[in-house]
Amino acid sequence: MANVLVVDDSALLRRVLKQMLTRDPGLNVIGCVESGEAALHFLENNEVDVITMDIHMPGMDGFEATRRIMESARPVPVVIISSCWDPREVEKTFEAMDAGAVAILAKPSDISFGGDEYAAELLKTVNEAAVSKVGRLRPRKKNVQSEDTSASRSVGAPARAGRQRRISLVAIGSSTGGPQALAEFLARLPGDFPCPLLVVQHIAAGFTLGLAEWLGKVTPLPVKVAQNGQMPANGAVYIAPDGVHMCLRQGGFLSLVKAPPEHMVRPSASVLFRSVAAVHGAAAAAILFSGMGRDGASELKRLRDLGAATFAQDKESSVVWGMPGEAVRLDAAEHIGPPSVLASLLLEHLR
Repeated sequence: MANVLVVDDSALLRRVLKQMLTRDPGLNVIGCVESGEAALHFLENNEVDVITMDIHMPGMDGFEATRRIMESARPVPVVIISSCWDPREVEKTFEAMDAGAVAILAKPSDISFGGDEYAAELLKTVNEAAVSKVGRLRPRKKNVQSEDTSASRSVGAPARAGRQRRISLVAIGSSTGGPQALAEFLARLPGDFPCPLLVVQHIAAGFTLGLAEWLGKVTPLPVKVAQNGQMPANGAVYIAPDGVHMCLRQGGFLSLVKAPPEHMVRPSASVLFRSVAAVHGAAAAAILFSGMGRDGASELKRLRDLGAATFAQDKESSVVWGMPGEAVRLDAAEHIGPPSVLASLLLEHLR
C-alpha cells in the first residue's frame, strides 16, 4: 500500500482529494497539510510514498516545496495539482517539473464534488507516481554538444549500429517522467538541427502550451503545439495537442484526428509511429522516453525492422521504465541510454 500526503491550502480541496484517493484500496492517505512548510515537517516524521502538491500557497509555494523535497536525503515522487487556466501558476508548475515533480494534474473544475472521470485520472496518476523512481535533484547541464556515449549500448547486428543514415524526421513518444527527459534531450540539439521533431507527450489537458513554452527555454529549437495541416519545418519541435492523435499524411503534412484512444491515451505514440513508418520508413528516427505502459513499443519495433534509427531511454535514467522497457523487451531499440546520450547518438547518425 502506498502512503499519500495531500498538500493544499484549501480545506475543501484537501477533503475532495482525500475522498477520491481513498476509493483505491492500494492508496492510504497518511496526511493532509495546508502548506509547503507543513509538508516538509510532516516528511521528517512519517514515511510517505507519493505527494500531491498544490502550487499557489501562502508562504512556501509548491515549486519551492518540491525543490526542497527533491534535494533532501529522501526524495519522494510529487504530483503537482495545478490550475491550468492561470498562466503564472502554469509557469510555476513547470518549474516544479524542472525540480523533479513526476506528473501534473489539473485541479478539478468543480471541487465541491469532483467527478468520476477526474477521480479515475487522479488515481491513475498517483499510482504511476507511487511506483516511479526519483533521485536527488541535481543541476541539469544545458546545451553541451559533446557527450561521452559510453553510458549507452547499441543492440542488434553491429553493421546496423551507429551507421550514418539519411534521417528526414524524428518521432518521439513519452509519458510519466517524459517532460524531464525531453528537456534533457532537446537541450543537447543544435539550433541548425536538420529535420523536424514530432512529440507525443501524455500530459494532463490544459498543460500542452505550458510544456511547449517550458521546453522552448532549454533548447535553441522553436517548440510549438502542432496545428492541423501544417508542414513540419526542419529544426522545429511540434507537440501533439490535447485530446487528438497527431499523425502524418502522405506528402508529409500533419493531421490531427479525434479517433478513439489507443493504449487508453490520446494522443498516442503508436498512432504517430505508424504514420511515420508509412511516410518516412527507413528515413525516420524514433525514440521512446520514460512512461507507464506500452504505447509506441511495437510500432518502434516495426520502424526498426524497416531500417529506421530507433532509441529507448534506459532503466537507470527513467522515472518509469514502462514504454521504453517494453521496447527493449521487443528488441525494438537499436540504442538504449539516458536522454543526453541518445541526443549525441542521433547527431552521430546525422553526421
